[in-house]
Amino acid sequence: MLKLQLGMKKDRCLRVLCLGSHCDDIEIGCGGTILKLIGNYSYLIFYWVVFSSDRQRKNEASESAKVFLKDVKEKNIVIKNFKDSFFPFGGAEIKEYFEEIKDKFLPDIIFTHYRQDLHQDHRLISELTWNTFRDHLILEYEIPKYDGDLGSPNLFVHLNENLCQRKIKYILGSFRTQRRNHWFNKETFESMLRLRGMEANAPERFAEAFYCRKLVCRLHER
Repeated sequence: MLKLQLGMKKDRCLRVLCLGSHCDDIEIGCGGTILKLIGNYSYLIFYWVVFSSDRQRKNEASESAKVFLKDVKEKNIVIKNFKDSFFPFGGAEIKEYFEEIKDKFLPDIIFTHYRQDLHQDHRLISELTWNTFRDHLILEYEIPKYDGDLGSPNLFVHLNENLCQRKIKYILGSFRTQRRNHWFNKETFESMLRLRGMEANAPERFAEAFYCRKLVCRLHER
């Protein structure tokens, strides 16, 4: 399996934009990778945006983001209140907010939803990510759910068991209202990490998976 690394020194500032339709999407889709980046890079700036919430879920999302980013000095956590499951019908307003983000923040890497996700909110956020940020490294994460729309991702981030358990602990500890959902449990999250770890031949057995649709490979000349 071909291995690539981010083309930047570990003491350089890394600017990360995280986009999630709902209050737990970012954490489920790329929480382990975020924790790994924080552990590997000394200077990061995060712009973390959740697009839908209500009062209770907003509190949970804010708590979770602060836990995941507790070791990051520069961060902007934004919890919006666009109507859940109605994103395509409010697309103009959401697009306007994307333009606001672009004016405020120039990311090195963007985490967003998978373009072929069957949830309409997820698809719109993915489409607007590509529409707004056309010359950036965009990684599309996956969300396990009832629709059964998991695909064949082409980029993997190896994780160790400690990172995986931290990710799961933070998610279950923060999003208390979601525990009533039959799928929202340790077994679901751990099995996804283990499955992708097997596919990626991860030395410590676990991985998160992404779709990378455009990547420039600059080879050093002699």
